[in-house]
Amino acid sequence: MNQASPDRYYNYDDLTRLLHDWAARFPNLLRLESIGRSYEGRDIWLASVTDFSAGPDHEKPALWVDGNIHSAELCGSTACLVLLHRLLHDGASDPKLRQVLAQRSFYVCPRVNPDGAEWALASPPKLTRSSIRPYPYDEEPIGGLKVEDVDGDGRILTMRIPDPNGPWKICPDEPRLLIPREPTESDGEYFRLLPEGTFDNFDGYTMKPQAKKERLDLNRNFPGLWREEHEQPGAGAYPASESEVRAVVDFIARHTNIGAGIALHSYSGAFLRPYSYQSDDSFIADDRWIYEKIGAKATELTGYPAVSAYHDFRYHPNEIITGALDDWLYDSRGLFAWTVEIWSPQRQAGITDFRLFDWYRNHPHDDDRKLLAWSDRTLGENGYVDWYPFNHPQLGKIALGGWQPLFSFWNPPQPLLAKEVSPIVDWLIWHAQLLPRLDWLDVTATPIGHNVYRLHAVAQNRGWLPTYISKVGLRKKLSRGVTFEITPPANVNILEGDRRIVATELEGRANKNCAPFGWAAVGVDPTDDRVGASWIVSAPAGSTITVSASHERAGTIRREITL
Repeated sequence: MNQASPDRYYNYDDLTRLLHDWAARFPNLLRLESIGRSYEGRDIWLASVTDFSAGPDHEKPALWVDGNIHSAELCGSTACLVLLHRLLHDGASDPKLRQVLAQRSFYVCPRVNPDGAEWALASPPKLTRSSIRPYPYDEEPIGGLKVEDVDGDGRILTMRIPDPNGPWKICPDEPRLLIPREPTESDGEYFRLLPEGTFDNFDGYTMKPQAKKERLDLNRNFPGLWREEHEQPGAGAYPASESEVRAVVDFIARHTNIGAGIALHSYSGAFLRPYSYQSDDSFIADDRWIYEKIGAKATELTGYPAVSAYHDFRYHPNEIITGALDDWLYDSRGLFAWTVEIWSPQRQAGITDFRLFDWYRNHPHDDDRKLLAWSDRTLGENGYVDWYPFNHPQLGKIALGGWQPLFSFWNPPQPLLAKEVSPIVDWLIWHAQLLPRLDWLDVTATPIGHNVYRLHAVAQNRGWLPTYISKVGLRKKLSRGVTFEITPPANVNILEGDRRIVATELEGRANKNCAPFGWAAVGVDPTDDRVGASWIVSAPAGSTITVSASHERAGTIRREITL
C-alpha cells in the first residue's frame, strides 16, 4: 500500500484489518463498530470519526458517507478509505481539518455490500448487480449462457461469434473495433457478441443469457417510494428487507445528528441529486437552489457535472428508479443527499460532450477510437484485449477479446485510483462544513435581587445550512427547534421559566440572495440565525448552573455559569 493513501482495492479481510489498525492507532479520532451483518455473515463496518476530546460524535452535526452497495462498484470503498486516511493522518497537522473534526462528525461505511465485493474481487471475478442472496427464487437457473472463464486465462472477455445475421462487423480501418452493420447491408462477414461462457442445454441455435440467480438490487430496497417487484425489479420483498439495507436505515434513523448523506457508486463521472422518480417541477424551489450551489462546488473540484437523476440519469426514458438511498434521505429524512458516480473512461479519453446514458444508445464511432487509444496508452492488456482465435467447445471457431470492464469502465485502474477519488474527498470534507452548528453568542447571569438572578442564554447557528436542513424537513417537522435546558444544583430554585425550553429553528446563510442591492436588499439579513431563553432563579452567590442548548441536527453546546 502507498503510505500516502490507501490507493488499492481491498478484499474484505484486508479492509477489516486496515480499519481495526486505524481504530487502534487513532482512538481519539476513530471508533469502529459493526452495524449489522451481510447475507453471508460478514460484518458491515462503520467508522465514526470526530475529535472525541471535543465531545461525543452524536452531539455534533454529522455527514454520512457509504460505498460499494453495488458489488462491482469497488472504487466507492476506496474513496471512503481515502476520506478516513485524510481525516486521521492530516487531522493532527492541518489546522482547518483539526477544526472540522472538533466541530463535526463523519459516519463512514466503506462497504455496505461485502459479499458482492468479494465476488467481484475473485479471480476470475463473479459479477452480479448487488447482493448475492438468491432472489426472487432460491433455485439454480436452467438453460442459457453461463458466464465463465472458458479458456482458463483468469479473465472473462467477450465472445465474437461469426453469424450471417449478426448485427456487428469489423471496422475496416481499425480491425480491433466492431461497428454496427448498416440496416440494408447483406454482403459481408458479421458477428454476434456475447459474454465469455458456455451454454446449458445448448440446442445449437439458441443463444441467450442465463437468468441470474441473484437479482436483488440493494439500492432499490430503501423505503423511499419502494415499489413491488413487478414495478421495480430487484427491490426485495418489502422496504429494508435486506440485512445490509436494514443496517444502514437503522443507523441513520437512530442518529438524528446526520445532516447530509453521500452514496459513492460508479461509474459515469457525475453527481446525482434527487429525485430519481419525479420531475423538478415537483421540487421545492428553495431546496433545489441549495442543491445547485452544492453541485456547483462539486463540479468545480472534480469536473463532474451535478445533475438531476430524473432528468439526466435514467436508464430508459420511460422508466424511473425508486427505493434508492438518496431519495429516502432527502424526501423522508429531509437531508441533502447525493449519489456520486465515480469515474468516466469517456472523459479520460478526451470525450467531454455527451449525455451520460444517451451515449450508450448512440455516439460517434470516433469516440470508440479515442477510448481504444486511451486504453493502449494507459491500460495495455488490462483494458482492451485484442481479439484472438479460440476453439469453443460448443460454438467451434470464435474469437475472444474486447474490454475488460471491471477496472477500465466500471472502476478506475489502480494506478489512477487515488488521483480520481482525491477531489471527491475534498468535496466531502467541504460538504460536512455546510452543516448547521450551534455556538454560544452570550450566556449571562444578572443579579436582580438578594440571591435572585436572571439567566439569559443566546445561541447562534454558525453553519451555512439552517438547523432544519431542508424545506422538506421543515415542512414534515422532522426536527424541533433549539432546546435550552438548565441543570441547577439542589440549592437552586427556578422561580420563572421551565427547566427545558423549546425555541425555534434557526436559519443559516444558505438561503440568502446573491447580491445586497435592489429589491433583494429589503430585510436581507434578519437575525433569524439566533435565539435566546431566560430564567429567574434563586440561589446562593457562588452557585454553579450548567446551561445547554441543543438541536438534533446542529449539535449540543454547554456552558457553566457561576452566580
